[in-house]
Order: sequence, then structure tokens, then C-alpha cells
Amino acid sequence: MLITFEGIDGSGKSTQIDLLQKYLNDKGYKVNVFREPGGTDVSEMIRGMLLNPEIDIDPVTELLLFSAARSQLVAEKLLPLLKKDVIVILDRFFDSTTAYQGFGRKSIPIEQIKQINKVATHQLVPDLTFYLRLSLKEAAERTRQFEKDRMELSGDSFFQNVFEGFEHLSKTEERFKAIDAGQDIQAIHEDIVSILEKRLEK
Repeated sequence: MLITFEGIDGSGKSTQIDLLQKYLNDKGYKVNVFREPGGTDVSEMIRGMLLNPEIDIDPVTELLLFSAARSQLVAEKLLPLLKKDVIVILDRFFDSTTAYQGFGRKSIPIEQIKQINKVATHQLVPDLTFYLRLSLKEAAERTRQFEKDRMELSGDSFFQNVFEGFEHLSKTEERFKAIDAGQDIQAIHEDIVSILEKRLEK
């Protein structure tokens, strides 16, 4: 099973992924967690470029770099693990490319991005995507003290477009499960577990 977590920065993905991994491990499941971009030597090298605030990257180049990092992760790690019936949890996947490079950067038309996503993922699609929905105002409050990387320095209008991208995906993709990320941490975790348990029972 492939489970992905999506949402704007500050929505609490890392915290909820840690809690879910512990929950599944306690249940006896084998679980591997990866972040995007990253997870392989090649992907981590690309991550360093993408997040470096001192580098100016063209929007199309940015799109292709994210996709290249993703392709390496899928080929090297995800596909082999999924064949072994390991549950894989991802902190971001191709939906982030649609939201950030599509709706946010407006690098190329969304339909073209969908085609690139298919190539970069080797046509792998998540079984379940948890979208941690958080207002931009609350996200800004939560991340105020964080050191900002290149993506996080993109400005308010960019993030408004990204938020609208995630909202669009939550309405059009059946695998998207929107969770109110403004709740306390335990309540969010319980919502996630409730949805996942129903899926695991099938």
C-alpha cells in the first residue's frame, strides 16, 4: 500500500507521518517512510539544488528536477518495497508537483504536468492520500520562526495558488481524504487512523 501526505508547509505532515508509522509498526506492519524530493542519493542531491535559496531556477527546470528526483525514488525504492507488501508512506508525491509547479508556478499547463507525473512515477498512483487542510494564515503563524528555503520564499500569491491547487485536487481525486489540520495533533491522528482502518479492512 502506498500512502501519501499532502498539504502546505506547516500543516503538520511530518508529525502525523511519525504517529502513523508508529501506529502501523505497533500493529505489526512493515513500514517505510520517505520524503520528497529525497530518499535516494540522486534525489537528495537534487533536493539540495531545489531548496537552495541562493540558486535561481526556471519554473520548467524546477518542474523537471522534482520529477527526476521522483523517478529515481520510485524506481530505486518504492516499486521494490511495494512488491514485498511493505506499506510505504510518502511526505509529498506528484500531487505536490501539480499544486506547486502547476497551480503555483504556472510553469506549464496542468494537463502537460499530469503527463509528466505519469512518466516520473512510472505510473504509480497512491492508494490513499491524506490532505492536511490548513488556512494560509495559520500556516504562516506556525512557520514564522522557521528558516525559509527557496520554495518557502516564493511569496503570498504563490502560496494562495498552491492552496487552491490542493483544494481542487481534494474535490476531483477520490483517493484524497481531507483532514482538518487546525485540530489538535491527537484528533488529526485519530481521523487518519479511522480512514485507514476502513481501507485496511477491505
